[in-house]
Amino acid sequence: MVTTNDEASPRFAFPIQQGETIIQVCRRHWIHLWPRIGLQVLLAIVPLIGVAILASAVDVNGIAETILWILAGVHAVYRVLMAFLLWYRYHHDIWVITNQRIIDSYKAHPFNIRIATTDLVNVQDMYIERHGVLQTMLNYGDIVCQTASEVQAFRLPGIPDPMTVQALVDKERDRERLKL
Repeated sequence: MVTTNDEASPRFAFPIQQGETIIQVCRRHWIHLWPRIGLQVLLAIVPLIGVAILASAVDVNGIAETILWILAGVHAVYRVLMAFLLWYRYHHDIWVITNQRIIDSYKAHPFNIRIATTDLVNVQDMYIERHGVLQTMLNYGDIVCQTASEVQAFRLPGIPDPMTVQALVDKERDRERLKL
C-alpha cells in the first residue's frame, strides 16, 4: 500500500487525492503482450533471413543486394519500433484501485494520455466476463463496473485473477459506503 498526498505520484500520470491509499495496481494479463512482441520479432527477422538466403542462392551482388539489405533493415527497425510501442502501451495501461476510487490510465504514446476515474460509491454493479478456454485456463478476464455516471460502463479488460480484484473492489466499495 502506498499513501500519498495531493501531489502526482512519480509512478503515475495522475494525482492521488488527500487521504487516498493505493490498494492495488492492475495491468492486463501477459498474454496481451508477449505473443504480440514475439510476432513483431518474427516479422523483423524473417525478411533478414530471406534476403540472406536470396543473396546466397541467386548470387545477387552490388547495388541490388545493397538495396535488398537496406529494405530488410528498414523493415526490421520498423518492427522493433512496433514491438517497443506494444511494450510501452502495455506498461502504461494500468488500473489503480484506491480506497476511494478506480482509476483507468492509458498512454498510447508519450504525447497522449487518457485518464478516467469513478468513485467507489458510484459503482452500482460489477460483473466478470470471461470467454473461452484460454481465459479460463490462464485465469484472466474483464471486469465491468456499472456506474451512476454518464458513461455507465467502466471496463477493466484482461485483468489477471478478476475474481480476486472484484472481491477487493466490492470490499472497498462497501467500506466506503458505510462511511456515508
